[in-house]
Amino acid sequence: MKSLVLAIHIFAGVTGLPSGAAAMWFRKGSQRHALAGNVFFVAMVVMGLSATYLGNVFGGLFACYLVTTAWVTAKRRNGETNIFDWAALLFALTFGVFFLAKGIGVEGSGNSLLNGVPVGMSFFLGCVAVFAAAGDIRMLTRGVFGGKRVVRHLWRMCFSFFIATGSFFLGQQKVFPKAWRGAIFWFVPALLPLMLLIFWVLRARFTNALKGISVSGSSSGNTQALPT
Repeated sequence: MKSLVLAIHIFAGVTGLPSGAAAMWFRKGSQRHALAGNVFFVAMVVMGLSATYLGNVFGGLFACYLVTTAWVTAKRRNGETNIFDWAALLFALTFGVFFLAKGIGVEGSGNSLLNGVPVGMSFFLGCVAVFAAAGDIRMLTRGVFGGKRVVRHLWRMCFSFFIATGSFFLGQQKVFPKAWRGAIFWFVPALLPLMLLIFWVLRARFTNALKGISVSGSSSGNTQALPT
């Protein structure tokens, strides 16, 4: 069973990388962008759930949380929420507190690694989870409309893509030819989604790129009209 799940996990990862790249490349709001985004969403959910079964419980579930909340945000009407969002908030808070507490505990013991990973990554993921939870609270209490919905969708999709690229280009170098392993070049494709995340958030905050954007729920039959 474990071998089968591992094969599914690898297939989902192989599907998620090109579909995520395609969704980033295609014009936002186009049919090709929507199709690539849907494929990426399914691939990341499958990859996250299979990673959970294989032992990476919190990492796998956090990937599912990010990509699912991003996808749901794009499909809903302005201000729409339900019980799913409360469950997502609870998970994000639990994840964030868990990883921050783990990081503090490891630092206090004088170690620099947590399960073989630099403890700084624990703080980084914990802070991202708390930030995401804060966004969930804001959405549940005040609603998310227009351009802010687009920003919520984009940063969560970009960070989900970063989890995929980082896991492959930095975490799975054992499958690369031996001469290629450890090359600094691999940080470029691994961190590219984070660069795109920063670009889109800055563009949204400090330009009119999102002015007039419409983000509609699937029930209305409309699609996102995102900038290129």
